[in-house]
Amino acid sequence: METVTISPKYQIVIPKVIREQLHLSPGQKVHAVALGDRVELIPVRPARELRGFLSGIDTGLERDEDRT
Repeated sequence: METVTISPKYQIVIPKVIREQLHLSPGQKVHAVALGDRVELIPVRPARELRGFLSGIDTGLERDEDRT
């Protein structure tokens, strides 16, 4: 767990270890979400990066008659 300090301008620096682990780059956008008493930063990924992320999923499920 890393600790960061909030600047007088309410800014923080994401520690290098976390930036490298999540492959964050300067100028990249993140969503800030308040969950209870914590804040989560979620990297916004371009739609192009999502291509193929469902490959290998089993689509052989039984479907309702109106969904075939």
